[in-house]
Amino acid sequence: MSHDIEYSEKYADDDYEYRHVILPKHISKTAPKGRLLTEAEWRGLGVTQSRGWGHYAMHKPEPHILLFRRPIGTDAVTGLCNGKRLDATGKVIG
Repeated sequence: MSHDIEYSEKYADDDYEYRHVILPKHISKTAPKGRLLTEAEWRGLGVTQSRGWGHYAMHKPEPHILLFRRPIGTDAVTGLCNGKRLDATGKVIG
């Protein structure tokens, strides 16, 4: 169940806000392996968080831990940063 998913507190550097999400084994087994997940994929696993987050890196020793970030200043409702949609690398998309 998605209520078994654990969410870290947010932490930040000068450019990004970060958080990590720990999937329980029964959910992790169904996740795509060996690549970053799209927003639709991680939401499909039951991960719930405000808009603008991107899965930006994998922690190979612990693939059940998803690493997310979004640019500082991202609007949590629209997912936009300074009026622009950015991917997890900070590049403008769409």
